[in-house]
Amino acid sequence: MRIRLFNGKVLALANGFEVVCGEVWVEGERIVYCGSSEGVTEVPEFDREIDLRGNLVLPGFKNAHTHSAMTFLRSFADDLPLSEWLNQQVFPMEAKLTEEDIYTLSKLGIMEYLTSGITANFDMYVNSDAIAQASVDLGFRTVIVSGLNNFVHSLKGLEDCYNKYNHFHPLISYQLGFHAEYTTNETLLKGVAELAHKFQAPVFTHNSETLSEVEDCKSRTGMTPTAYLNSLGMFDYGGGGYHCVYFDENDIQIFKEKDMSVITNPASNLKLASGIAPVKRYLDEGINVAIGTDGPASNNCLDMFREMFLVTGLAKVREMDASVVDASQVLLAATKGGAKAMGLQQCMDLSAGSYADLTVINLHKPNMQPENNLVKNLVYSGSKDNVLLTMVNGKILYENGEFFLGEDVDEIYEKCNEIVAQIKGL
Repeated sequence: MRIRLFNGKVLALANGFEVVCGEVWVEGERIVYCGSSEGVTEVPEFDREIDLRGNLVLPGFKNAHTHSAMTFLRSFADDLPLSEWLNQQVFPMEAKLTEEDIYTLSKLGIMEYLTSGITANFDMYVNSDAIAQASVDLGFRTVIVSGLNNFVHSLKGLEDCYNKYNHFHPLISYQLGFHAEYTTNETLLKGVAELAHKFQAPVFTHNSETLSEVEDCKSRTGMTPTAYLNSLGMFDYGGGGYHCVYFDENDIQIFKEKDMSVITNPASNLKLASGIAPVKRYLDEGINVAIGTDGPASNNCLDMFREMFLVTGLAKVREMDASVVDASQVLLAATKGGAKAMGLQQCMDLSAGSYADLTVINLHKPNMQPENNLVKNLVYSGSKDNVLLTMVNGKILYENGEFFLGEDVDEIYEKCNEIVAQIKGL
């Protein structure tokens, strides 16, 4: 399908933060033109032409750390310490899920991503088949990462998934990973490191989310989680860490030297009282920073606008300096930073040849006026209410409050509630 978005403002991010009055042309799954309308002398025939009416089009946000199917635990086990929440509430409930449950619950998460202008997610959860199929069926882009640990999956399963899902569907890719150092024994960790060397691939994991996690690892290994995993050769081909709240100088240097990504999750870390990540330091060191919502059980809202504001707001409070981690750095983390961490090199910006993963922001709302600085408006005052349209791989999946997924939305809601009722024994 050929789609033209015209008469709008375009923040392509291919040339920094230049906003041009222009248009975007999409053919199939790719962008074929993005730029000023002044350079257009002849307009080809399109299947659909969308008058943006001065609204803003930009690359879609990349949600770089998710557990989508945990939608079933939204508002179920709140206001508990992380260890109690995870071991006494989350793990026992997750054990009751079927593959079909995960398939349906993942769809609900994807729908929420679309309402926030998110065009791709980095999903760690059990049962990759269900995750992949849900994304393909709804037309959403997902990078799956293994959650291998002492209780779930195996090294053979990890290798099989890596080979399978990197050739499964254009919307699906797969990265090596494991849940966390504290849930994964050394034999498994060494096996993951061997696979990283075999495939020359990056590895991702939850890392230094809480102070107790770091101290426990040091008492067992004499090293921080980052240093210990690095000593196993885990990060010789890069990778990244989710949360990264408690890093020492050596951890920072390892991430810098190995060209790794920090995926920060401010809302989840606040809600679980884990702490505030030193995002300013990571940016100052040139470490790639991406942003994730984490799962809907620990957040509970899958909203990139809220995450963006918290990234900068918390950094300013942590450093007691209102000038740090400015809006442009945050917007880059939510778009290009996430794409880099997830290995989505063709989803970085709106340049010709890139995948047509984009969102349209309604500027005709009080919170986006006046237009003194559109980037700052997005980060400091933007909200999901401003998302007019979300396109993934050249297809419009969400527009003007409606989903275009080829499925009955109310049926998805109904199935999700049935799953919860069954698991809770109601």
